[in-house]
Amino acid sequence: MEKGGIQRHIIRKLMTFKPPKWGGSHTEEVNLVKGFPKHMRGEKIVKKAIEDLFKNGFLLRKMSTGEWHVSLNPEKKKEIMKFMDQDKE
Repeated sequence: MEKGGIQRHIIRKLMTFKPPKWGGSHTEEVNLVKGFPKHMRGEKIVKKAIEDLFKNGFLLRKMSTGEWHVSLNPEKKKEIMKFMDQDKE
């Protein structure tokens, strides 16, 4: 799986949570890699893909209950949706 596919998988996961993880609704950062095969969870490409989502501003990070929590950035919703649509082309 290439980096863009990994990023789309993570974003899709956050969008399909009940409730979706936008802004104030967040989940622990360790949950981002759940859903990947075990052999991929510690891979550099997965870590780099997550790091790039933070750099692009697609993901927000906050400290909560002593753990880092993440959510999708509602201010970047338009860009996130455009990125997700690249998957369909």
